Amino acid sequence: MKFGRAYRATSRVSSLALPEQGLRALGPGVLAAVSFGFSDIFTKLALLAGMDALTLATYRGVLGTLFVLAWLRAAPPPQAHTRRARLIALGVGLLFAANLYLLFVAIRMVAVPIAILSYFVYPLLTGIVGAAIGLERLRLASAAAAVVALLGLALMLGADTAHLAWLGVGFAIGAALCRVAILLVTRAALSDADSRLTTWYSMLSSTAALLVVSVVLGAPAFPHGAVGWVGFFGVCVCSTASMLALFASTVRIGAFRTALIMNLEPVVSTLLSIVVLGEVLTPVQFIGGAIMLAALCAFQVRRG
Repeated sequence: MKFGRAYRATSRVSSLALPEQGLRALGPGVLAAVSFGFSDIFTKLALLAGMDALTLATYRGVLGTLFVLAWLRAAPPPQAHTRRARLIALGVGLLFAANLYLLFVAIRMVAVPIAILSYFVYPLLTGIVGAAIGLERLRLASAAAAVVALLGLALMLGADTAHLAWLGVGFAIGAALCRVAILLVTRAALSDADSRLTTWYSMLSSTAALLVVSVVLGAPAFPHGAVGWVGFFGVCVCSTASMLALFASTVRIGAFRTALIMNLEPVVSTLLSIVVLGEVLTPVQFIGGAIMLAALCAFQVRRG
């Protein structure tokens, strides 16, 4: 028993230890989180300028799919997907389409920090649901951290109930549930598959689905004015840079440490929303958000 406890403790420490490159190894992960934070702000700018969430999700997907295709042609994967893995990845893409659309609607309806922090319940829900279906164990310390994180989110949301668009929060949580399903399916069925190919097939089906829905519902709504177009192209550039940096970080320091670094995204988007959008949170909301992020980091560390 003592040896087992010592081994688990050593494993947790080694999972947090940096590789030989030191702090430089964290660069791609930090770049991914910062780029996602900027992408959240550009998304809001495009939506405020009259672009609708469906159009933004669709054309962001088109450009992202072309980028991944060019990347795969420049650096072909060592092994192709099996037919089963390809079909699962295509199915995951439909969840990804819903994830994008719901998140963009949430960002349009509520302040960016509220939308992103509400969306960031997905690591907690992934761990809880994963434990419930037997994919992983949920330790007592992890469960306690999850409770604290949810209480922090509740404090942030409950601090300004009179002016909060709860439907927008609901869309953000819906996007989080889609992300949970994506992560669990990917972990259960695609853990041994090439992640770039999984991304390619997922983006292919998600973009196709969004295009079909966009055509059926009518003409797309593009942004008005220079700021709106800056927002649209900013989303495309930042999301592409985020994707590239995310893969580079996963290869360099592993999925666990990369996921931990991604908690910088809400911090970056919150600070930028204050400066660029003038979306000011109350002190109680800041405290609630800080509690949530700290507990979220603790939850992920305990799971690691």
